[in-house]
Amino acid sequence: MDVVGRAERWLADDPDPVTRRELKELLDRNDIDGLHDRFETSLAFGTVSFCGPLGPGPNRMNRVTVIRATAGLCAWLRQQLPNALERGICVGFGARRMSRELATDAAGVIAGAGFQVWMLDEIPTPLLGFSVLETGAAAGVMITADYGPPAYNGYKVFWENGAQIVSPHDEGIVQEIARIDSVSSIPRWTRHEAISQGRMQALTDLVERYRERVGALVGPPSEARRLPIAYTALHGVGDRLVRTILGAAGFSGLQSVASQAEPDGRFPTVDFPDPEEPAAMAKVFALAKRIGAELVLANDPDAGRLAVAAASDGGYEVLSGNDVGCMLADDLLEKTESQPKRLVISSILSPPLLGKIAEAHGARWEQTLVGHGWINHRAIEVEEEGYRYIIGYDDALGYGATTFVRDKDGISAALLVADFAARCKARGSTLLGRREAMWRRYGLYVSRQIPESFGGADPNEKIAAVMSRYRDGLPSQIAGLEVEACLDALKGVRILPDKSEAPLELPETDLLIFELEGGHRVMLRPSGTEPKLEYLVDVRIEIAPEEEVDAARQRGNALIDEIAAAIRA
Repeated sequence: MDVVGRAERWLADDPDPVTRRELKELLDRNDIDGLHDRFETSLAFGTVSFCGPLGPGPNRMNRVTVIRATAGLCAWLRQQLPNALERGICVGFGARRMSRELATDAAGVIAGAGFQVWMLDEIPTPLLGFSVLETGAAAGVMITADYGPPAYNGYKVFWENGAQIVSPHDEGIVQEIARIDSVSSIPRWTRHEAISQGRMQALTDLVERYRERVGALVGPPSEARRLPIAYTALHGVGDRLVRTILGAAGFSGLQSVASQAEPDGRFPTVDFPDPEEPAAMAKVFALAKRIGAELVLANDPDAGRLAVAAASDGGYEVLSGNDVGCMLADDLLEKTESQPKRLVISSILSPPLLGKIAEAHGARWEQTLVGHGWINHRAIEVEEEGYRYIIGYDDALGYGATTFVRDKDGISAALLVADFAARCKARGSTLLGRREAMWRRYGLYVSRQIPESFGGADPNEKIAAVMSRYRDGLPSQIAGLEVEACLDALKGVRILPDKSEAPLELPETDLLIFELEGGHRVMLRPSGTEPKLEYLVDVRIEIAPEEEVDAARQRGNALIDEIAAAIRA
């Protein structure tokens, strides 16, 4: 069937008059390019589920894609969990455009499939995973798109353990979606039908339960917590909860950017609501300067991530996700020093600093693929060995330091960071001072991503050939540095210089990691989106007692230059 035929078939099956009208206009003006963009491919359903711009077609986020995905989820749950119908599925949504309507469709499909629906109102994403654990639900669905552009929305699935799905559940759901012929064949109850039949129940006290659990993470209020803090929710759903929780903990100096406090899916004051983007942080930095803030906090629109900046020389220095994750880990491990068998986790792309911190505290360090689904599933596995999970983080500003939320949680992270900053101040230090002390104790990691593009015919074959060349002839040195081990995540092995192998606890993926003498490493993987290889180099620098951090960082960059030259030779 050609693209016009596929579009016409979609048009006949689409229950949404808005997207039907948009699609009919494309057909009426014979906009083949526009049709190809929407129908030649589909939004990829994976471990982060899927997201994309709103509009008609399988390559857009719309009512059809949500109805199909939810029907696929229900079919998969029936196979995997025998008591899933009674346990039910939690459904929540954020503030983005069409979120309420899409969540209503998801709930209708769930009820129509015979499942109990636990319905939440507009909530931060961390509360969805929390609700799954609190209710004992079989799964959860959240309509959100993290920090995606304003035109985007998305769909996330959480498993019974409260974490976002990983393999094999993502593949299983996709297989079930592929069996669906049309959305008109999928039973879908109205809200009234679901409530009147006892199939839908609102979770009215969930937010209060979450507030109590998060508030208990820190001690009683202290004078130091009155430090001035500037905060923004970036038009998302975090403002009310962050102000309530931090206020109850004694952070009376917190002020929020008023023009970005209310949930608004249009994102009127930012082009791209990503707290890693400097332009998105302009208003909160302006507020910080106006009130003399010592700490700046920003959530992404679904309040899963947290950006942190600290006062520095009349301005503000943004801390990286690695900075924040490692400082929190160091602090939490210090506070739990008397407890045995503690566990910390970082994504494989984060520098190995967390491993040094864990070693110093006698804790276990694990690495996973990128994403808090992988982090939390690994945490649950290791907990079965008697370990206590302390914290997991990725370098994209995602932190999870509780077991009642099995996901990144920018709200509890905001409280933990603010509490840590207040305790630093009480000791006559600062976040930046504590970070430098951490670097001096454990080592400064300097990192750089080095892309290598491949043009011409069959670029993917060229990339595969490079990966095979490394695998077939593992180097003994890189830039004069001994290779102490090679981690091959595709084969699932750790290879030592004597060619002996040991199992590697990582899911299968096309990734090579060369561990070099001195604590340095080089990672190599194909890009998931472009015809290029990505080298990621981390070097570890010991800072001399009288040496400035900037001088140590320069030494690190010089070493990366040498490694980059060797890679490209």
